[in-house]
Amino acid sequence: MKLTAAEKLSKELSDFRVKHTGKKSPISGAMKLIGKVAPEKRADFGKSVQGIRSKIEGRIDEAESSLNRYIESSKTESERIDVTLPGRRHQKGHLHPMTILRQKIEDIFVSMGYAIEDDREIETDYYNFDALNIPKDHPARDSKDTFYTTDGLALRSQTSTVQIRAMERRGAPIRIIAPGRVYRRDTPDQTHTPMFHQIEGLCVDKDITMAHLKGTVSEWLRRMYGRETKTRFRPSYFPFTEPSAEFDFSCFKCSGTGEFEGDKCGTCRGSGWIELGGCGMVHPNVLEGCGIDHKVYSGFAFGFGLERMCALMYNLDDIRLMFENDVRFLRQFY
Repeated sequence: MKLTAAEKLSKELSDFRVKHTGKKSPISGAMKLIGKVAPEKRADFGKSVQGIRSKIEGRIDEAESSLNRYIESSKTESERIDVTLPGRRHQKGHLHPMTILRQKIEDIFVSMGYAIEDDREIETDYYNFDALNIPKDHPARDSKDTFYTTDGLALRSQTSTVQIRAMERRGAPIRIIAPGRVYRRDTPDQTHTPMFHQIEGLCVDKDITMAHLKGTVSEWLRRMYGRETKTRFRPSYFPFTEPSAEFDFSCFKCSGTGEFEGDKCGTCRGSGWIELGGCGMVHPNVLEGCGIDHKVYSGFAFGFGLERMCALMYNLDDIRLMFENDVRFLRQFY
């Protein structure tokens, strides 16, 4: 017998009980007649009616008990877990593409002797600007460029703030990288977001020169993109470094030729070079402000944005994809 048939039979048996032993059943009608039977026959009549009722209810109880045992046994069997069947595997989560890139960069610099520093994202005007030798009238201080919270506090606009606090706390020599979120009042588009990620590096020691800076950046890029990667430095200006430069590296897609599969390379736009970040020798005013004697120690600093590197690495045409939490996009990365 199937479980569904047994359950149907159980319902029919319940209806049978009501029909033959319920208030409107013939046996109940007979019970009501006991008082009308002659006194000398009443006891025998009542005993006979009650006996019939007991037999009917007893047989129904036996049938119900047997049927219920079968139903319970069938349900238990159908719901039983077969331990020999393969288990259901939970879908594994993936690291975000930004996390994958950040960890790779951190691993390279840690292997080169750098420590990883992190600090607060809401900073005072002093650490965000003054300690970095940024003039009072610099456009970066304007509320159109920086997110100010209350007087004297703002969301940090670069992770250079971490370098200042680290130098104040640890002094020199020091060798760190500072990855983290930064904030600027940029209108969101394919290449800009109000919140983005930076990694800045700092090395301060005796007799540090521009050659050390160039060697460090070049070695990092070779480990990132291959030993054949070339680096170039172009003069620039930043308030917190002197001299200052911007650095580029040879395109990893076209190997610096500017052409890919017979057409102009889309990654470097045919130039053969990819612009990446800024760098320079730490300004003496910055060192002195952190209590480090610039006549004894010198250092270099560099910084770059992660979003653009990530977009280039995964051939993305819109960095906003990385912040939309679209599972269809994120599950592509392992």
